[in-house]
Amino acid sequence: MPSATSTELDLSPLVPAYDSILELAPYQTGKPVEELTREYGVSDVVMLASNENPLGCSPKVTLAITEQLGQLSRYPDGNGYYLKQALADFNNVNVDQITLGNGSNDLLDILARSFASTDDAIVYSQYGFIIYPMLAKMQGAMGIEVPANRFGHDLKAMSQAVQDNSDAKIVFIANPNNPTGTQLEQEELREFVASIPSSVLVVLDEAYIEYSPESNNRALLDEFDNVVIIRTFSKAYGLAGLRIGYALSSVAVADLLNRIRQPFNVSRVALAAAAAALADQDFIEQVKLTNQGQKRWLEKQFDALGLGFVKSHANFMMVEIEVEMEDVTAASIYQALLEQGVIVRPLDNYGLPNWLRITVGVAEENTRLIDTLRSILTDD
Repeated sequence: MPSATSTELDLSPLVPAYDSILELAPYQTGKPVEELTREYGVSDVVMLASNENPLGCSPKVTLAITEQLGQLSRYPDGNGYYLKQALADFNNVNVDQITLGNGSNDLLDILARSFASTDDAIVYSQYGFIIYPMLAKMQGAMGIEVPANRFGHDLKAMSQAVQDNSDAKIVFIANPNNPTGTQLEQEELREFVASIPSSVLVVLDEAYIEYSPESNNRALLDEFDNVVIIRTFSKAYGLAGLRIGYALSSVAVADLLNRIRQPFNVSRVALAAAAAALADQDFIEQVKLTNQGQKRWLEKQFDALGLGFVKSHANFMMVEIEVEMEDVTAASIYQALLEQGVIVRPLDNYGLPNWLRITVGVAEENTRLIDTLRSILTDD
């Protein structure tokens, strides 16, 4: 969707705080299942577009939610005491190093509002999470996009971008990265952080950490006060519909973030569900193993279909639609899958028009995906 302009949005005499806000387009989500059913007449829809957990959430979460239903007229604990204590124990940090958010995006927004203004710059990678450039525009800050290296972060180039721009205040790094699935090694990340001035905040977005435990950079918090790690319960923990995430940082940074965040920004149901989900690490291990097995199976199927892909360290795969058939494009394949009830994510808005991002589902969903994809490519 093209960006809105001041002509299209006649706000006169109202004026947005920053001109860059007018360059933003609303975040595009997929069609609701009900709308897809109505439009194309498909009833058995497979959702493989949003990197959700196809196994759902821990059974312990259901019980925790049920116990909260009689308390919905009461405000939640604004400090999230019990969840913070559980997170502190789990991550081996002090409770005062934790900030809770209404999903990890809420925390990314709080960080941008806390540390970046119109005179500042935010650095991020090409093919990085699309929210990062959006946050720069929301703040009226300058966004500095650093070219990717093999679809992943080029840390040397990103470090140089910070050195060359004295206005840089935040660097956003997703690890594993969304939508490409690439991963950075711990030592190269440590070297990168060491090269960054202590006045610049390095935000490590670890939304998919449970699928790739070797990406855990918690140890950096002990060495660098300008590192913030963002985690979420939306992915492996299966709580996307409840919107809850958390940040790990220095005590000073957490104190600032907790001043900026909205009171009661996490519901009591989400607090209870997250605590129960965190306590069931056996479920998370099952999620990880299922994802690994199904991802290997999908890799073999994409190879057999002659489709390229980027090796992923998360619960999705970025697949290249480049076949020697007339009129076969990523857009046409996306639409054909959609019409048959298989929803994936096109990546045009990431500057990747020949690629699709496909969530790794359970066996039945992945089989449906491959059978449908094979049928589409054969028919064409």
